[in-house]
Amino acid sequence: MNIKITADSTCDLSDELINENNVEIFPLYIVKGNGTFKDKLEISTDDIFNYYAQTKKLCTTSAVSEYDYEQRFATLSKEYDAVIHIGMSSALSASCQNAKIAAENYDNVYVIDSQSLTTGHGFMVLKAAQMAANGCGTEEIINAVEAMKPKIEASFLIETLEYLAKGGRCSSVAALGANLLHLKPCIDVIDGKMKVSKKYKGSMEKCLHEYVLDRLKNCDDLDTERIFITYPDYRKESVDTVVEAIKECADFKNITPTVASGTVASHCGPGTLGIIFMHK
Repeated sequence: MNIKITADSTCDLSDELINENNVEIFPLYIVKGNGTFKDKLEISTDDIFNYYAQTKKLCTTSAVSEYDYEQRFATLSKEYDAVIHIGMSSALSASCQNAKIAAENYDNVYVIDSQSLTTGHGFMVLKAAQMAANGCGTEEIINAVEAMKPKIEASFLIETLEYLAKGGRCSSVAALGANLLHLKPCIDVIDGKMKVSKKYKGSMEKCLHEYVLDRLKNCDDLDTERIFITYPDYRKESVDTVVEAIKECADFKNITPTVASGTVASHCGPGTLGIIFMHK
């Protein structure tokens, strides 16, 4: 079968991986001031952070519209035997629901709710694309992707709560207290939702090292094919710290740094970094 895999921009795969695996990306939208921009195509995380630094106003995000999906599904459904779209968690964005509504018009378009975001979502996209390239059938691919959901572990360490406070996702008092105490909260993606799991204390590099060890050390069921290091702004010292900590714990075949989407950047702010991996 000739199957096309599509995904939302929040899967945070590099252009190289997207192109290698013939994946089509639907960009979410970033609203900056009076302008609306396609995530990763028309606006970068640097643009988002610079805008906040200059104005103290957050960029906001908007889902992929039903119209956007409809336009491409209309074409792709004719070009391929099947189209499988993997969207970011429906608990975090209306994009997946919009894709499902658009897909109702086509017998060969299928939509999977990843119940994840960023490269947790990306793992599923890669798996589906590799299976499609190997000639697997639609049902086989969908079942394999669904089986991945409980095996993916996605989390992030937040350097500053300023963006979350400004966006109303935590109080300004809590943010001030965390900053004064040098606390770095860890956010886990659980059942498609983001939840604070632990708060680390100290410098970002110290917290990152502890965070990685907490996740990986003495974990005997790691799938060591790949681990993603995902961040909205590249900081060499932080990435180097995380790479070394990962190597202390396990021998991953691929340690893959990747830039997070503007959607993640708009909510979590600069300095955010997460490791995303799979269990067997």
